[in-house]
Parts: sequence; C-alpha cells; structure tokens
Amino acid sequence: MTRILTVILLLVAFPAFVFSQKVGYQIKVKIDGFDQKEAYLGYYFGDKQYLRDTAYVEPNGWLYFEGNEKLEGGMYLIVLPPDNQFVQLLVDENNQWITLETKMPATDLTKNMKVKDAGDNQLFYGYLNFLEERRPKAEDLRKQLEAAGADEKKKEKVQEKISALDQEVQSYQQKIIAEHPKTLTAAIIKANLPAQNMPEFQGDQKDLKAFYWMRDHWFDNIDLKDPRMLRTPFLFQKIDHFVNKMTVQHPDSINIAVDKLLEMVRPAPETFKFYLIHFLNTYAKSNIVGMDAVYVHIGEKYYCAGQAPWTEEEQLKKICDNVDKLAPLLIGRVAPNIEMQTQAGEKITLHGFKSPLTVLFFWDPECGHCKKSMPDMVKFAKDYKNKGVAVFAICTKLVTRDSEGNFSMKEIDSCWETIKEREMDVFFNTVDPYHRSRYKTLYDIRTTPQIFVLDEDKTILSKRIGHEQLPEVIDHILKVKEEKKGR
Repeated sequence: MTRILTVILLLVAFPAFVFSQKVGYQIKVKIDGFDQKEAYLGYYFGDKQYLRDTAYVEPNGWLYFEGNEKLEGGMYLIVLPPDNQFVQLLVDENNQWITLETKMPATDLTKNMKVKDAGDNQLFYGYLNFLEERRPKAEDLRKQLEAAGADEKKKEKVQEKISALDQEVQSYQQKIIAEHPKTLTAAIIKANLPAQNMPEFQGDQKDLKAFYWMRDHWFDNIDLKDPRMLRTPFLFQKIDHFVNKMTVQHPDSINIAVDKLLEMVRPAPETFKFYLIHFLNTYAKSNIVGMDAVYVHIGEKYYCAGQAPWTEEEQLKKICDNVDKLAPLLIGRVAPNIEMQTQAGEKITLHGFKSPLTVLFFWDPECGHCKKSMPDMVKFAKDYKNKGVAVFAICTKLVTRDSEGNFSMKEIDSCWETIKEREMDVFFNTVDPYHRSRYKTLYDIRTTPQIFVLDEDKTILSKRIGHEQLPEVIDHILKVKEEKKGR
C-alpha cells in the first residue's frame, strides 16, 4: 500500500513539476507613453536585420513576445512603429525570459530602462547608461579642442581630460570583461576593442609593418567560434573589413583569406553555413574581372567536396556545373583550343594563330550591342595592328535547316556580308558553321559581344571586358611587357 501511495503522489506531483518549468521564450515589455497598437521583435543576422515576432499591446500596457522554442543567442531589437525606434536586448541559451520596462520619449528609452532577467541585460544596460552619461562630457571636450585652435597649451590640457575620460571608459570595459567573461555584454565590448600591444615599428616601412601586424591580430578580441556573434552587427563588420580592406584584392589573396575565416568559424555550424553561402553569392555576383576565380575556389573546395550538406541536390548540381564551366576560363589558364574556318574554307586553330597578343572577339550580326561596339572595335584593330595585337573574330551564327530539312547557309552568309559592310576585314574573321568545336560551351558564350585577351601562348590575361575598356587593358599589358624587357 505504501508503494502504491508513493506512485500516486508522484503521478499527482509530476504535472505540477513539468508546468512549473519555463519553456521556450518570453520577452515582456512595457513602454509608458507608447501609443501604437503593436511592436516587433527583430534580430541582427549577418549584415541585415529580420523580424522574428509581433506583439500587440495588452489593455494593461504590456507587450508579450512568446514562443515554444528558444531564441538563438544574440542581440535582439524591440522595434517601435511608426518611426522604427528600437531598444536592444541580449539573449542567450540561459536567458530567454526577460522583462523590460521603460518610457518615452524615444531618446530616453535606454536611460529609463529597467530590466529583469536571468542573464546579462542589467549588465548591458548598465554599460549603455555609463556611456550615455559620459557622452555629453566627451562632446564638450571635442568642442573645446576645436575652439583651442593653434593654442597648444589649451589643446594639451583638453587632450589630458580626453585621455582621462578614455581611461575611465576603458577601465569600466575591462572590469566587465574580467568579472563577467562569459556574458554576451563582455563579448560585445571586447569585439569592439582594438588589438592591444602593437610594437613600435621603425624604418621606412613602419606603416606597412604596422598594417601587417594589425591584419594578423584583427580578430584577437572577437571569438569567431561564439555562435551568438552571428546575431550581432559586429561580426559581419569585422569580417567584411578584413576581406575587403585588409586583403589584397586579388583572387589568390582573397581565397587564402576566405579559407582562413571559414576555418575560424567552422566550430559554430550556423556561422560557417552563413559565411560559406555569403562568400559564394558575393563572388558569383561580382562584376570585377577575375573574381570568378574566388567563386570557383569556394565551389570546388567546399560545395563540390561535400562541405555544404544543406544545399539541395539540384542547386548543388548547378553550382558544380558552373564551376566546371568557369574553371578552364580563369585568368592565368590557357584558353581552350578551338578549330574554326575562314570564308575561303581554310581551317585554323586558335592556338595555331600567331600573334604576340590576341583579342578573341565573339560577335553576332544581329546583336544590338555588337553593332554599337563595332566601329570602336574596327578602330582599335587598326590602331593596335602595328603593336603586336590581332583580333581573332568569331561570328556566332550557325547553319539552319529549311522547311524541307536541308541545311541552309543563309545565317553564315550574313556573317560575311556584315564583315564587308562594316569594314571588319581588319579582323581575322572566322566561323564554325556546325559548331563542331563547341566554342559556345567551352567559352560559356550566352550573350554577345564577348572579349578575351590572350598572350602569345594563349594564356588568358583578361576577359569579359567592354570594348570601351579594351584600349586601356591592352595599354597596361603592353606597358608591363616593356617593363619586364627592361629588367
């Protein structure tokens, strides 16, 4: 009987225990003076902000953002219409039930904030108010410094006060980092601090040495493995600056930087996924000549090697197909050899065409952009003919079949007629009527005109540039060749 009674008591008590536990998240907000009917819960993600939830003002003035699943850790926003003013809050695994209470006006939302939670929002708002209290003093000192003009004594005194204020802020920041090292507040403060203990470099290249040191220590104060940082605005800023401002904008250098960053964030799976997708899309859309090499690198090393398992099969196939098409056409690789024919029916290969520099030019008689560019292309060919530059032109028309199924050369004839009409005989003109060389596939010719610049060995030096850029590109190549000769 005692055992049965114990079981009954347990069965009665168990539901009470279950329902006493907090499940999911609840963010409870009250803003005195807020006169709208609803507000929104947003969050940072990479370089953008998204809405996660909507709450409607209850009769008692409270807003309740609630869900059965926990929020991912990071910095969130309570967005207030109609002007999209907002207050920030921090969320992590153990801090999902938060109460915020403040009052308008919007400029004083932070100052008036009262926080109740199990996490570090009290610490966070204490820090924000500490900075807010010192902002007027900092602004006043800035004005004093400007007013001092050329008076070095006044400037020195003001600068001493500025240094003292900076030291006060730095001491407060270091205190939070030391006493609350695992909080998101500490992580955010640290992420915005510069790298410490830079050596004093000497000599003519001291600025360059300082730059290299800063690049090597750029991520000293931000934990790229911390998954919470993905949902703050700071991680993207640091990574974007590193790739675009601290890395030489050459595919080889960017590839090294991207690989380094992806390995650093790999322990945080969602962050790794975000940046792998981000880098692939960024360089897929780049209009900068040669940057498709970064896309190919990312595609080959990560997507086509099975490191992006979230990618749908159809999309993965598309990416890998694009990589296969683009890889042979990267700058620095030998252009695919193709066999063409002249108007007289003579066969010639691209690699058999001898010229110090070859401009490979794909065009179509009916293409509007081709018609527009042709006078400039003809002039270019004449101007650079004696500089070791030849235009190897390919008319992209193919034979067709007539109503009875017989081959018709009408389209090919239009190539030769257009060449004569537009005085294009300064080019070396060719066709491939039956597309036996598969040049449209090999060179990924989807639109015309298309231009590739090749050296004597048919290595690709530049590609997919506009006719208006061609003289500048060729002049640069010729200049580099001359400089090499003079060494």
